[in-house]
Amino acid sequence: MSWDRVARMFTVSWHIVSDAVGYVVSWGMAHREVSGVSAIGVDELSYSHGQKYLTLVYQLDHGNRRLLWIGLDRTKATLGRFFTLFGRELSDGLRFVCSDMRRPYLDVIAERAPKALNILDRFHVMKHLGEAIDATRRDETSSDG
Repeated sequence: MSWDRVARMFTVSWHIVSDAVGYVVSWGMAHREVSGVSAIGVDELSYSHGQKYLTLVYQLDHGNRRLLWIGLDRTKATLGRFFTLFGRELSDGLRFVCSDMRRPYLDVIAERAPKALNILDRFHVMKHLGEAIDATRRDETSSDG
């Protein structure tokens, strides 16, 4: 439900709803428990028009799946900010990281969570495999001529 709709339902201004959401999010962040996270997923989300992205980090532990963090853009620096906030001790406790094959993500994961097994998502692996097969077929077809 949009903030504007909530404001109309409770007959308050949009700013009141915005302040309430800000308060609840701040409280939640201050009281969030992240010890014991052993598996995370890293992905990007396109928003707006054009090349605008968010980096999302999820907890993927069995029985505990939740969004842990959102960062603006999809660069090494962006994902690096998550690991800085998460801390060295928690990063060292990661056993698994699931990600796509974006080089910036792979580099940061290798550097900041070196003990974790990086599992590449099936969609991107199959996409690259299909592209390699297509390229091989094109090469074989053009050399037959």
